[in-house]
Amino acid sequence: MSAEPAIPGTPALPVLPVLQADCSNCFALCCVALPFAKSNDFAVNKAAGTPCKNLQEDFRCGIHTRLRDKGFQGCTVFDCFGAGQQVSQVTFGGRDWRTHPGTAGAMYEVFPVLRQLHELLFYVTEALALPAAAPVHAELRRAQTETAQWTAADADALTTLDVGALRQRINTHLLRASELARAKAPARKKNHRGADLMGARLAGADLRGANLRGAYLIAANLSGADLRLADVIGADFRDADLRGADLRDALFLTQPQLGAARGDAATKIPSTLVRPAHWAA
Repeated sequence: MSAEPAIPGTPALPVLPVLQADCSNCFALCCVALPFAKSNDFAVNKAAGTPCKNLQEDFRCGIHTRLRDKGFQGCTVFDCFGAGQQVSQVTFGGRDWRTHPGTAGAMYEVFPVLRQLHELLFYVTEALALPAAAPVHAELRRAQTETAQWTAADADALTTLDVGALRQRINTHLLRASELARAKAPARKKNHRGADLMGARLAGADLRGANLRGAYLIAANLSGADLRLADVIGADFRDADLRGADLRDALFLTQPQLGAARGDAATKIPSTLVRPAHWAA
């Protein structure tokens, strides 16, 4: 006898969704559902639920190849972790907000929830790949299954989810996985969790095994720094200088973090991530 689904509207044994954005199967939700304010990252103000002025009828961006030149740097570093196509093709079964305007409100409400769930799955999957975190792999697998079930839930169920509470609960296991992995680092483990390191001079710093969770590293000079086994969940790398830095095995490093920073051909990154096109040769 099969087990009962733990979450309304989901299969008992959920399939892990794709955690990489597939814009060709998304209804440009990041260009519509989310707001942005005029700043260094965005050239104009846009309210949530309002299509970006650059969005075309086919759900493609009219200035995609010129986003940075046109003042939309924020668009180039945003990553939905695959939530866009999940909402578009699974939650709403391929019904887009243009031809089915009745879906728009719910779609815009669900998209940020799915984005957080997919980001959580990314972190949990990363933690499960850490041999040193084996003592918490069982808890992480349960968290992975529960979160994957939520990604397959219907819109009504998703709007009732307290995603913050889920994140907090899973974060306990991610913290433990981080501690176990960072214990393997040979350097002295620096604790910069949530620290204000904006513009900090950290060139060549030995940050192996450091706790940089939620640290503000905006415009920090990390050129040549060693960040192997450093925990960088939520660290803000906007305009940080990562030229020549070593980020191999950095814990929970994401593509958006790399995209927000400045690097070069000498920057060492995990094999699972892609070197941003705007980095220096």
